[in-house]
Amino acid sequence: MTFHSSPKLFDIFFSFLRLGLTAFGGPAMVAYIKEVAVDKKNWVDKKTFQEGVALAQAIPGATAMQVAAFVGLKTRGISGGIVSFTGFALPSFIIMLILSTLYAKTYSLPSIIAIFKGLQVIVVAIVANAFITFAKPIIKSKGEIFVSIISFVLFFLKFNPFLIIILCFLLSQIVFTDKTFVEKIPHRRFNFSGIFFLFMTFGIGISFIFFMDKTLFNLAVTMIKIDIFAFGGGYASLPLMLHEFVERLKWIDWKTFMDGIALGQVTPGPIVITATFVGYLLKGYLGAIVATVSVFTPSFILMSLAMEVSERIKNSKSFIRAKRGLLASFSGLLLFATIKFAQELDWNLIKILMFSLCFAALLKKVNILYIVLAAACLSILLFN
Repeated sequence: MTFHSSPKLFDIFFSFLRLGLTAFGGPAMVAYIKEVAVDKKNWVDKKTFQEGVALAQAIPGATAMQVAAFVGLKTRGISGGIVSFTGFALPSFIIMLILSTLYAKTYSLPSIIAIFKGLQVIVVAIVANAFITFAKPIIKSKGEIFVSIISFVLFFLKFNPFLIIILCFLLSQIVFTDKTFVEKIPHRRFNFSGIFFLFMTFGIGISFIFFMDKTLFNLAVTMIKIDIFAFGGGYASLPLMLHEFVERLKWIDWKTFMDGIALGQVTPGPIVITATFVGYLLKGYLGAIVATVSVFTPSFILMSLAMEVSERIKNSKSFIRAKRGLLASFSGLLLFATIKFAQELDWNLIKILMFSLCFAALLKKVNILYIVLAAACLSILLFN
């Protein structure tokens, strides 16, 4: 069995909405999605969830968003995927939209800046804790440790994430010799009706935008292109955004784009939510909606398609080896993200103490929502 209960769409939506409210740290949220979907709700088993993580990293798009979609798709099909995907993304969209509005009108809010200083510390602790969670299963395997180190080094050297994924796949076929019995599953017909309907609906929407506003259409097409080529998670989208928005289209300048990235880092959800910021500055609220939908929908469709065809290959030895390699690669990415976040902060004694308390609380399984709220309140007192 791939899942133990068939949850209601309402339950899926609000479970992922709550996760989305505390989705700081990008790919680090995968560990917390697992805690809800596997450990607490028992919607999918551990093995199925791991397959979902490997699949999410193998296709373009923000990893945590794709894993959220995977859980919904696995339990309730296309409707479940849309509900989990939307619930997880909605808080980050609303918060980024609010911050974008404030940014455009004030450019400087001392209380918000103070909160962000504390939340940046929390982000480092969240990502570090997620790295430990994902590293534990691989420490007994020399092969997986090797793949994880290779992945980390290549990410550090700024290699193309797509090339890293290909390399990890090739390494997995050489390094791992999984001799586990492979179950033969009966062939079934592919069910593409729901995916086709979603694809056509999205295509019709983009076509309507073309006739309504050429700038909005250009914005939508640019976001679609970024999403399709953002292999390796949400952070792979940043250099693409810089090239498109700043250098090619010149919609915003370099400083403004960096401000958007900063807001994206302290907003729950994937860093690619910076698209909402750019869309708002370009065409207001409608631009923010078009940019956000366009930068998330293609990868959701690809996840739906990948899940459909993966049923034929998931029990093959090559896929089993690839799954191990991709999960090890994901551990390398989390380690890189932890170091990268830590390097971006201006550390002092207060921030070190805040990090230590937060990290200890995460290890003790304290609810992340309480940690973030407490950190936000402390930040106003300490950094304002």
